[in-house]
Amino acid sequence: MSNYCYIGCHVLWREVCHFASLSEHRFDLRFQEWGLHCRPDDLRSTLQAAVDEADRGGFDAILIGYGLCSNGAAGIRAGATRLVIVRAHDCVTHLLGSKQGYREFFDAHPGTYWYSPGWIEDHLAPGKERYEHTRAEYLEKYGEDNADYLMDLEQDWFRKYSTAAYVDLGVGGAERHKSFTREAASWLGWQYQELRGESSLLVDFLNGRWEDQDRYLIVEPGWSIQPSNDEAILKAEKIDGG
Repeated sequence: MSNYCYIGCHVLWREVCHFASLSEHRFDLRFQEWGLHCRPDDLRSTLQAAVDEADRGGFDAILIGYGLCSNGAAGIRAGATRLVIVRAHDCVTHLLGSKQGYREFFDAHPGTYWYSPGWIEDHLAPGKERYEHTRAEYLEKYGEDNADYLMDLEQDWFRKYSTAAYVDLGVGGAERHKSFTREAASWLGWQYQELRGESSLLVDFLNGRWEDQDRYLIVEPGWSIQPSNDEAILKAEKIDGG
């Protein structure tokens, strides 16, 4: 039995808690607020602080439950405890089971907005509810003309998308979340796609099965996480003086 500290985005808390509960290992689960990927510098500083704190806990490994995430994970340093991270651009790969599967679907459906229990629960995902809530906020702050202008800008951004894809790992209120996604797709005029998630990537990650270097990056003490700028997505780099 190993003792792991998991540090990741709250967007995956249902899936991580479920599969961690089935593992023989012990976990200290430390979820960070959703949305840090939108502010990469904040993600980097928050994640490094969490890693530094966990480094004092005597864990066998610190599991980084992020991907590269807009370069927010770039530069994260391992202290005395090794880090392990999935080779992924973002958390969707954790749900789909491989970076190859993510790439294949994205290439076939480039205008995809992803939905999952966490993406629906942790923020207002695109749909009628988000539109009405956001417009009410803009009306209160800026008045009707400015609110209409700002909403036009947001809806123009949504026009880049054509597909609402719900990834189902069978965790959480799946039917409720699927219904929400279908209704959002209908209201937005998008296609609805439902994908059966693949749990093996996340399960192996939580269970210490990191032998496949195509799936996981192990960062030893004195090294840091860096973008590889190729299909590997991530690489380890020795820290100067480390």
